[in-house]
This record gives sequence, C-alpha cells and structure tokens, in this order.
Amino acid sequence: MPALQRTEALTRARLLDVHDYRLDLDLTRGEELFGCTTVIRFACAEPGSETFLDLRPVELLRAVLNGRPLDPAALADGRLTLPGLAAENELLVETVMRYSRTGEGLHRFTDPADGAVYVYANSSPDAAPRVFPCFDQPDLKARFGLSVSAPEQWTVIANCAGTQPEPGRWVFEPTRPISTYLVTLVGGPLHSVYSEHDGIPLGVHARRSLGAALEREAAELFEITAACFDRMHEVFDDRYPFGKYDQAFVPEFNWGAMENPGCVVIADKLVFHAPATEAQRENRAMGIAHEMAHMWFGDLVTMRWWDDLWLNESFAEYLGYRVATENTRFTGAWTTFGIRRKSWGYDADQRDTTHPIAATGVESLAEAMVNFDGIAYAKGASAVKQLVTWLGDKAFFAGINEYLARHRYGNADLADFLTALAGSSGRDVQGWADRWLGTTGVDTLRIEGGELIAEGSRPHRAGVGVYHAVGGALVPRERFELEVAPGGRAQLPVGVVGGALLLPNDGDLTWAKIRLDEASWRTVRSSLSTITDQLARAVLWEHARDRVRDAELTPAEYLELVADHLPREPVDAVVETVLLFARAVVVQTYLPPEERAGGHALLRQVCDRLLAWDGASESVRRVARQAAIENAVGEPALLWGWLSGSRSAGEAADEALEPELRWAVLTRLAASGEIDEERIAAELSCEPNDIAQQGAAAARGALPGAAAKERAWEQLFRGGLSNFLLAGTAQGFWLSGDAELQEAYVQRYFEELPGAGSRGDMVIRTLGQRLFPAGWSTARTVRLAEACLAVEGLTPATRRVLGDHLDDLRRAVRVRSAR
Repeated sequence: MPALQRTEALTRARLLDVHDYRLDLDLTRGEELFGCTTVIRFACAEPGSETFLDLRPVELLRAVLNGRPLDPAALADGRLTLPGLAAENELLVETVMRYSRTGEGLHRFTDPADGAVYVYANSSPDAAPRVFPCFDQPDLKARFGLSVSAPEQWTVIANCAGTQPEPGRWVFEPTRPISTYLVTLVGGPLHSVYSEHDGIPLGVHARRSLGAALEREAAELFEITAACFDRMHEVFDDRYPFGKYDQAFVPEFNWGAMENPGCVVIADKLVFHAPATEAQRENRAMGIAHEMAHMWFGDLVTMRWWDDLWLNESFAEYLGYRVATENTRFTGAWTTFGIRRKSWGYDADQRDTTHPIAATGVESLAEAMVNFDGIAYAKGASAVKQLVTWLGDKAFFAGINEYLARHRYGNADLADFLTALAGSSGRDVQGWADRWLGTTGVDTLRIEGGELIAEGSRPHRAGVGVYHAVGGALVPRERFELEVAPGGRAQLPVGVVGGALLLPNDGDLTWAKIRLDEASWRTVRSSLSTITDQLARAVLWEHARDRVRDAELTPAEYLELVADHLPREPVDAVVETVLLFARAVVVQTYLPPEERAGGHALLRQVCDRLLAWDGASESVRRVARQAAIENAVGEPALLWGWLSGSRSAGEAADEALEPELRWAVLTRLAASGEIDEERIAAELSCEPNDIAQQGAAAARGALPGAAAKERAWEQLFRGGLSNFLLAGTAQGFWLSGDAELQEAYVQRYFEELPGAGSRGDMVIRTLGQRLFPAGWSTARTVRLAEACLAVEGLTPATRRVLGDHLDDLRRAVRVRSAR
C-alpha cells in the first residue's frame, strides 16, 4: 500500500477542515474481525474538488458521500477516492476490519493465564486506518465520538469518559480536537483501580491476571502521577486539558507507552509481577512523566508533519527525565539517561543513516516511521537540555507557554517553536537551531593546555570537573561551566588547580564525545569505581564504551576495566548497561569466536563478585543474577544448579528463580542440548502465561538440532507468530548450532529478509533487530549485508534496520582487525 506523501498531505490539508468523527465499533463478531461504522463531517475549501480517505478493511460494505453511494470497488491500495466534494460534507462508511496480532491497529490478545480476551487500539503513525476510516495525517485534527459494542463482561475505556447505557454497550464523550494517531480504546475484563488528584479523575488498568500486581503497584503509580501533574501545572500555564487521566497497561505492546490523551497505553511489563529493580521503577516513573508531557507538547499542540517528530519526542524525553529527577524519589534519573539513552543516540548519530534532529526531506509517512530512533529521543532531549542551559528556565518556559497559547488544539512546526523562544529570550535561537537541530554527527570535547576545545560544528555550554583523591576516593573539588564556539577554545578559569582527573562534559550538559588527557585516563583506569559522583561515573563508562567502539581501546582492555571496577558499582542502571554492552557487543561481536567463552567467563565472575559484595543493593543483585545466567555459556552444571536452587557466590540456596530468570536458564540449557522439546512443553504447562510462552519460544529457538532450527526458521519467516513470540524465537536462534549450520542460516537470512518487509514495519523491525547475525562479524557477512541492502524495492523500514546493523557490523570488523 502506498505511504502518504508530504505533497498529498499538504494538498489535503489545504482542502479540508475536518469537524468530527462518529465511530461505532462492534467487537462481538468473533476472534478475527470487527465491525466499524464511521461518519465524518468535514468542510472543503474548493467545492467540486476531490480527495481520498485512508482505510484498510477486510471488506468495504458501504460508503455514502452526501447521500450519494460510492462504489466499494473504487477502494484501492488503502485509499477511497471522494469525488465532487461540497462546501460541507458528510461521509458514511461501513467496514469489516481485522484484528491485529502485531500491535498495529486494534490488537487482540488472549491471555494464556485464564483465556480472557483483551483488545487495545494503537493508532500511531499509519495504523489508524486499520481501526477506522480517516484522513490520517497529524494536521487534520477533529473531535472524535466513540461508541462500542463489546462482550457484556468487558470494561471499555477510551480517550474520554464514557457511560454504559446497557450491558455490552459503551458510549464515550467527544474528544477535544486531536489527531487520528492519538485515538484509542482498551477493552476486556480489566482490573481497575481509581483515584483522584487536583480534581483530575485517575485510573490504572490491566488484564485480570495482573490484578494482584496492579493492586500492589497502584499506590506508587498514583503517587508518581500526582507528582508529575503538580510539576506540569507549575511549568505550563494551561491546566491539563483532556478531562480524566487513565493509564492502561496492555499486553504485547511494541513501545514503552503511547501518549493518547486521556488514555495513555503502557506496556504491561511495567506492572511488575515480580520484585523490580530501582532502574525498572525509575524507568516507569520517567515514562509516566514523558507521556504526561505529551499532553501539552504533542497532543494539545501537534506537529504539522512528521519531520517535526522531535517537537513531540525530544521535549517529552527531556521533561520526563527532569521531572523524574526533581519531583519523584528517583533523583538519579539523569545518570540513567547518560549511560543508557545517550548511548542509543550516540550510536544512531554515528551511523550512515543518521539525520538531523529536525529531520528534513521526510517526504512520506513510511520514511518518517524510521525516525523514531535515538536521535529523535536521546539526542533531541540532549539538545533541549543544552537549549535550557543556554537560555535559562525562565526564558525557555515563557517561550514554551507562548507557543502553546498560540497553537492550542492546533498544529505547529519548528519555525513556530523558534519564534516563540526568540521572543521570550531575545537571543538568536534560529542560529542556535541551525547548528544544533539541522546538523548531524557528534562533536568532541577535550581539555588541553588549560583550555576546553570543541571539535565539531556546534556551540557548547559544557561543564568541566576537577577531581582530587581524598581518602581513597575521587571527589569533585571544582566544577564550572564554559561556553565554547564551534571548533573553538575556551580558557579554563584562572587559578584552576590540576587534579587527578579533568573531566569535560561534567554534569553531562551537552551532546558530545569526550577525550581525556593521558593522566586523566590513567586515573580512570585505576580509580573509576572510587569516583563519588554517579553521573560522572556514567559519563566515563560511556567514554570507555565509545573508545572501544572507535578501536582506541581494545576489547580486552575494556573487559579489564569492567572486571576491575564494575563489581563495586552501586547504581543498578550502570551495572546493567555496562554488562549488556560487554556481553552483547564486546564479547559476542568484537572478540573472535575462539575467545568468546573466556569473555563470558570473565563477565560471569564479575557477576559473582557483585553478588558477593556487601555494598550491593538488591537491585544490583537482581541485575547481576540475570547477567550471570546470560554469561553461563558452556557451563550446564552451573545452569542446572541455578534451576535447582543452588546459587553462585553470595546467593541464598533456597530462593526460587523468578519466571523470566527460570526461562533464561532453560533457554541456555536448550542451547547446550541439555533439555528437549518435551521438557520445554512440560515447563510451559506448569504455568501457561505469556511470560512462559515467550520463554518457551526462546528455548525452542535455541534447540541445536538441524530439524529444530528449521522449525524455528519457518516460524520466523513464514509463521503467524505475534511480535513477542517472534522476538522470543529470534532471541534463542543464534545461541546454538554448529558453525556450518549457522553459516548457512546467515546466508539465508540475507536472502529472505527483503521479502519479510511486506509483513509490516513491526515484523521487519523484530527480524532486523533480534535476528540479525551480529555475532558473525566477518568481511563475508558484511558483503552479504551489503548485497541485501542493494536489493531493489526494500521498504524504508527494511532499509533502515538493515543499514543500521550493517554499520555496526562494519564497526565490529574494524575493531576485530585493530586488535
């Protein structure tokens, strides 16, 4: 189906003023299909002209424009031509639609725990026409009235408050003007908990089998939600504009959350059924703040076209971390941003597929979809953080509120945003934006000869820290901020005394690599774990990661740094991120195959030391426990010990493994041939929930025999698995198989991946990210990937995910050759 082009969107926006939609959904028609009756009222600026409607039904039953029937056969490639428009129009469309299994459209899920059925609508970019006929572009906002027929035992929630006039029938108040991609509903035998804060009705909802977990988590969810509302009402002149505020935790959701006004949809893995780490709780708090920020920045005022996606995501990302840090108990959230989110963005910004924060030349919706990446989120948030540092809070939020006031319930673009900020600050914001939002790549900051040097194209306001050794620890003695021009130098303040460590970008205020002087790097090598400032440690761990990626630090030297200093790291987000990179990238792609067992053994020993460390919190211990299992490669006796209850150093022997960890152990045992399909099926039958289903998919994918591998491959490329089971199967696939068998599948991967693009963006993302043979980091694999990328007709999502991983593959080959 052709993706919407920018030129088409501009024409349709010039012609149409959409007043409202009345949607009536019938969810009682069985497991595969649902009914949708849609009435759209809209004006046309040029009577007599024509436009088109976006819809992807199983069957178009009827379409009537201003009383005139349209031929259903005119529907082609997801578009229905609407000829002979009047000044004011009413369009009636009756369709039969299909439920989704990929999280795009109206997703249907059967809970294996109790057989209950749930649905939720994900209308985000290009998915709304899978739910209802519409003019699917962000600048054709309208009011949406929704009615739903559903099974009588269901609860249904949506963007606005609703009533139940009779069993099985739900009617919802019309929304304020919103974009099509923000329309949602959630239905099923939901477990719900309600509260209220500052006059705003609050609700949290999850499937019935998570009811006990939701009851446990509700108090913290409401506490964080209330704190976020209080802060939003401090910084925004407008109060929350969308009435009630529901947060629905839904299964098999592809993203972390979606900012539908009045009904935020969140992945239900964030209803913690087992004890969670502080990093997981912090991430949830940040996500709550992030989605709430969207109520103003994205929902109240929405981008005109997808090249301004950053106006939504960068601002929400920045405010999410700031509010989590300043208004909840998670005061170290910027540390997590520095070590985890920024690495995502730094990697994206150094690939061939990089793009400006304010992307230009996004000519189709399909192209826009691939820009939901680390640049739009992490780099964009870093740019906003730098902008706030440069302008100051007062001028920044004054400009934001002017921007919101001018475009309330409408659409805006980058020029509108910059005009408002320039007016509030009196500064050359356009010049700043040209440097920061219209360029690509990562600058570098270094200190030489008493000067901060910026190598690159952007101005920076950056911190510099001077650290001294005191009582066996490295503590900051002096911190100051300097402004340095693009490619320029800034003198350190007179009287600054050199220390054991001079740290550029101390405080992580800007978007830049750093390079330390030789003396400071020696200090890091010997004393990283003694630095008292956790954000500084995060900046330096990222610096070490960057150096090994750039082949300035050997994989062995990086692993030595991990072994020397991670066993005394108290921040679980740092421990988790460093261990993940060390295992998944350094060991599995930078080391040659014959050295990988030794790398895994070293990392498992690091985990054992963390588990035995008296200073480790329970959160750190949980992270170490998971990583110990992931690194127990070729050690079946150890895995059987974990499964039976005996543990690594420092662990109690009688503590049962949590379900995810148990399945991680079983997957490793399957990969080593220690268990078979019969054992996997028996384990699954003991607790047949979705966690077990995903774990079983990974374990089956990991079975080493040729027949098992072929079955898994068929499921991956020709099966009808949901995205989550697809991801599980892919996760296990490369864990086993002899070299000859794996090499054959590497070639098949690149031969068959292009054809998978027709299965949709989420499927190709899963196959591209989870199944890419990154461990085969050889020149031959590079050639295979390059040939695949050269195939004509690749979808934009296929081209992007393949291009990203090819870039990483080339980097791995360079690192290996430089050892």
